[in-house]
Amino acid sequence: MKSCVFDIREYGAVGDGKTSCTKAIIDAVAACREAGGGMVYVPVGIFLTGAIQLFSNMELHLETGATLLFSNDMEEYPPVMSRWEGVDRMVHMSCIYAENGHNISVTGRGTLNGQGKFWWDVLKQDRGCPDFPKPHIKYPRPKFISFDNCEDVYIEKVKIINSPSWTINPIRCHNVHVEGVTIVNPADSPNTDGIDPDSCKNMHISNCHIDVGDDCIAIKAGTEEAKENISTENITITNCVMVHGHGGVVLGSEMSGNIRNVSVSNCVFQDTDRGIRLKTRRGRGGVIENLLVTNIMMDRVLCPLVANMYYGCGPKGGDKIVSEKVPYPVTEITPAIRHLKFSSITATDVRACAGFFYGLAEMYVDDVSFDSISITMSDENCPGEPDMMAGIQPVAGEGFYCNNVSGFSFNKVSVRNHLGAAFRVGKSENVEFTACTASSNRSDAEMIDHNAPDIN
Repeated sequence: MKSCVFDIREYGAVGDGKTSCTKAIIDAVAACREAGGGMVYVPVGIFLTGAIQLFSNMELHLETGATLLFSNDMEEYPPVMSRWEGVDRMVHMSCIYAENGHNISVTGRGTLNGQGKFWWDVLKQDRGCPDFPKPHIKYPRPKFISFDNCEDVYIEKVKIINSPSWTINPIRCHNVHVEGVTIVNPADSPNTDGIDPDSCKNMHISNCHIDVGDDCIAIKAGTEEAKENISTENITITNCVMVHGHGGVVLGSEMSGNIRNVSVSNCVFQDTDRGIRLKTRRGRGGVIENLLVTNIMMDRVLCPLVANMYYGCGPKGGDKIVSEKVPYPVTEITPAIRHLKFSSITATDVRACAGFFYGLAEMYVDDVSFDSISITMSDENCPGEPDMMAGIQPVAGEGFYCNNVSGFSFNKVSVRNHLGAAFRVGKSENVEFTACTASSNRSDAEMIDHNAPDIN
């Protein structure tokens, strides 16, 4: 019987951190595939490699003390057809890649090091920064781990650092488990999201530590430019710590295929720009619905809770249809956000505003409840936009702002140390407050301003 463990050293890999092991690892993967599956084993050492493609019934296992160090040679990341920011196109193959497979795992207590600074500098050069004279990049940067159209995927225990771009990005996958993973990318590294499921179903993220330069977890479902709209459904996120990044858990703005049935519980956010963030705009279509967020601790965030339907970042974000605040006809390109529940959330040292909810003039953010929530603003305000939205005025140290909303219920919500009214409500329908409190030595305004003007 053939062995089911394929040690990369037996195929010529040398763990000195200098010798290229790309061919040895490819050969070990090929032998594992020929045997019908098994484990590709990475022992203690530092193994320099290019992109690794995995196949069905295969586990890539890194021993404690093992490191896969990914090469800065662009030629070792050949172009493949995949999805980039919600659109299908040619991209550089991810550091670890699979397509159309099942029962694929990346496990162990070793380290995956993407040496991302090379790719970040290339991006800066492409964006016109003269201090970074690196080669021009023809395709979007490699993601670190990206599986496309796979089923039964397991990523467990590994530490992933210095990703070239998004770190873990399953696309069109079913039954994905990410457990006990540590992700660390510098806070200033561009677009190095932690975990980004895109058009996936039945995904479970638990016990992870994510410290990155963009969104910690961003849930997506393609854009209006995607070849087909595929929903993202049934996502659970629990017992995770998220640090830095633009958002803790983000839904959208790529959501044209629909995002529904998402649960976030028992998580800690520190120093993220936003905590829970939903974003979309006209032209996207689709719906974000059925989001449950409970038992969350946040500290030093700009804005804990955000839903913005005028998100202006990315292609076509500057178009008139995106920014205009007058009602447009409701059509198939009109997005919707509805059925959100936030409970048992404590946020301290909040710097910009307690919460920001801004629906479309023709499609209000609908059916949102807030229960047992405590927000304490920082003594040191940090002026900034609560979200990327054309024409918005900076806010600092303010309470909740709601505009173009309906069916909002605030129960046992407290806001402390704020400026102005604790709750500012603009255009709205059926907004209720029960047992809410506000206390601040910095404001003598009424607790609730029911006639707040539009802030654009």
